[in-house]
Amino acid sequence: MMYFSIKIAPFVYMGLIWILSSLPHDAVIDTPYSWDRAFKESLHLIAFGILYLLFVLSFAVDGKLTHKTSKIAAAIAISYGFIDELHQYFVPYRSATVIDIVKDTIGVLVAYYLIRRFYLTKKGA
Repeated sequence: MMYFSIKIAPFVYMGLIWILSSLPHDAVIDTPYSWDRAFKESLHLIAFGILYLLFVLSFAVDGKLTHKTSKIAAAIAISYGFIDELHQYFVPYRSATVIDIVKDTIGVLVAYYLIRRFYLTKKGA
């Protein structure tokens, strides 16, 4: 059961991202603080880094995490960031910007670097 959960986790998470990006930016949480918007904007970095890490886990659980599969996971996560921004373009109360795609990509690349540096290099994959 745990194996199955890890394998489907990235896809469930992608669904969650899709649902949340279909809602107004203040639908889930809206704080009265001036930093609310900046905090939510920074979540792009975190959210897509997590998506990459979930794909990494889905490869690792099979023992198939290599430099190649890590790059595939990064490409999928970055591509999904682009798809999500495209989706938001058609949602009336959301916006789609190139800077959001850049933030998504940076989040993935930071996580990719950490996995490569601290896991794959030591593993010798």
